[in-house]
Amino acid sequence: MNGIEIRQITDKRGMDAFVGFYYDLYRGCEYAVPYLRSDELATLDPRRNASFECCEAAYFMAYRGGKPVGRVAAIINHRANERWNCSTVRFGWFDFVDDSEVSAALLHAVEQWGRSKGMDKIVGPMGFTDMDREGMLVEGFDRLSTHYINYNYPYYPQHIESMGGWVKDNDYMEYRVAIPDVVPDKFRKVAEMVGRRYNLQVRKFTRRELVSGGYGERIFELVNATYNDLYGYSHLSMRQIDSLIDGYIKKADLDLITGVVDMNDGGRLVGFGVTFPSISRAMQHTRDGRLLPLGWWHVLRALRWHHTDTVDLLLIGVLPEYRPKGANALIFNDLIPRFRRHGFKWAEAMPQMESNEHVRSQWQYLEAEQHRRHRCYRKTIE
Repeated sequence: MNGIEIRQITDKRGMDAFVGFYYDLYRGCEYAVPYLRSDELATLDPRRNASFECCEAAYFMAYRGGKPVGRVAAIINHRANERWNCSTVRFGWFDFVDDSEVSAALLHAVEQWGRSKGMDKIVGPMGFTDMDREGMLVEGFDRLSTHYINYNYPYYPQHIESMGGWVKDNDYMEYRVAIPDVVPDKFRKVAEMVGRRYNLQVRKFTRRELVSGGYGERIFELVNATYNDLYGYSHLSMRQIDSLIDGYIKKADLDLITGVVDMNDGGRLVGFGVTFPSISRAMQHTRDGRLLPLGWWHVLRALRWHHTDTVDLLLIGVLPEYRPKGANALIFNDLIPRFRRHGFKWAEAMPQMESNEHVRSQWQYLEAEQHRRHRCYRKTIE
């Protein structure tokens, strides 16, 4: 394709270039949030990412005239393919200059690799699992991103939609929510009612309970149960859960984690809310996603001392049989006053499927704006 060279990345130097391409492409963009470089390298490394127990991947970069102009990861999640009875290769880490020949060449490389593995469909952007970033930004280009979602320039969806053969497979919607001064009556009254009627209670945790006492595992077992039927989901294994506990729970502010337990069932955990102070602005102070020399200070100020006006609603889940009972109201009834005490003015609700009307409907009781949308695309491999 007019001088475009596609190279498969297989060594450390190549992976440094693969990860570094994003920072070069988005340097100076006021809405993009640099990803932590060490986390990116670990996620892409088969020796360090527990997802490789059910996944395989290949990484490609595009060059023109010896200069890097794009990158993409090709991923097969065998557990997800078995769960959904499909033969699908995913594409992720998809970034490129505004040149349609480059984007087409990169996706063609994923298709060829997927075909060689017996795959008949290509979908994305997706990661190894649902715990990775998913979807291409199609609305909200002028809004600050978060550390947990993809940001891309407006020309990305223009490229893929002009190629032919690609169709929308799934949309995710994100909301920016104003933290109210007091808990809305809807949440407060429902929380009081479910406490009396069903004997459901809020449960706060110690670090020991979450890390080594089993509650961290129970939270992610609930993730498996509550996310089971969501688009493309594959169950987290114990090794993956241990990795998530190490990567997230150990760093969490415990005041911002809430559980819901059923006292009629021996205090069984039936719902959870895991929230983090936003580090979006803090990460913009890093040097291309590196914490040294001074990036660590900005991230620490956000995570430990809450020098941010925004909290990220990272994971919220309630077992299906407890949703009609209003168990989610207990989570918000507990967290909203804590958000106010910590000085948060806004909450970023992480991506929710467009079709998940039950989850999206809860924002009607708050001052919320749907301000971003991400899309996954699908194409048949011919």
